[in-house]
Amino acid sequence: MTKKVVPVNYAGTAADFLSEQSGLAKGKVKNAMNKGAAWIQKGRGKMRRVRKASAAVNSGDRLEMYYDEQLLSRKPPEAVCLHENEHYSVWHKPSGLMSQGTKYGDHCSLLRQAELFFRPRREVFPVHRLDREVPGVMLIAHSRKAAAALSVIFQKKEIEKEYRVEVIGNLHQQGYSGKIDLPLDGKPAVTDFNILSYDQEQNVSIAKVLIKTGRYHQIRRHFHMIGHPVLGDPRYGRGNKNSDGIKLSAIALRFRCPFRKIRVKYHSFPA
Repeated sequence: MTKKVVPVNYAGTAADFLSEQSGLAKGKVKNAMNKGAAWIQKGRGKMRRVRKASAAVNSGDRLEMYYDEQLLSRKPPEAVCLHENEHYSVWHKPSGLMSQGTKYGDHCSLLRQAELFFRPRREVFPVHRLDREVPGVMLIAHSRKAAAALSVIFQKKEIEKEYRVEVIGNLHQQGYSGKIDLPLDGKPAVTDFNILSYDQEQNVSIAKVLIKTGRYHQIRRHFHMIGHPVLGDPRYGRGNKNSDGIKLSAIALRFRCPFRKIRVKYHSFPA
């Protein structure tokens, strides 16, 4: 990690300065900048990513670079645009792709892929997120106004989020449908589920899940709390590991579109 302030009378570019201060070859610095790992603060402004190697810097500018060669060398899976309109687009985020970037870069994020997808360029704003390992349907807003309007329906719990999950154990023992009404982090959290099938040989139940609250790792934590951890979950549960990754996916979003004033439903794939 490099954090430095540009001195008086410095005559180089952003890439020159970061290369000199980090000791890294300029080619590596350019790659890190392109992938979103370099930041600049001018005056009292906010820190923002600086991608252009030839970007001019002035005395007093603060530059930061969060260099992690292993992260920067990753080749991310590609998202698929399912729908687009003036206000937002709908995407299938594959497992292994982050919703948005970090200080260490954003080339492995859905938000950056969406930014590069559109020609001419469109603004992109996050509205919600999915864990990196969880695939599924996501919305991206294309203006601050659209982001605010979509955020409101999430905050007011006016959006239905449908998931498909495979868990260890026989959920039939708890009925063909059920509700997990257990607070998380001191806040109400409700997970409704309907059983789709049970594989006795594998001892795995498949369920459709609906949530309106969106607590941190809500589905994963809730099923773990009732003794049925999600298959392949790397964090919650015992005896539920597998080689195919986590068996949880966001398969649909339903809401009243704040722009078209009609009910809409967007499916990830498979529908």
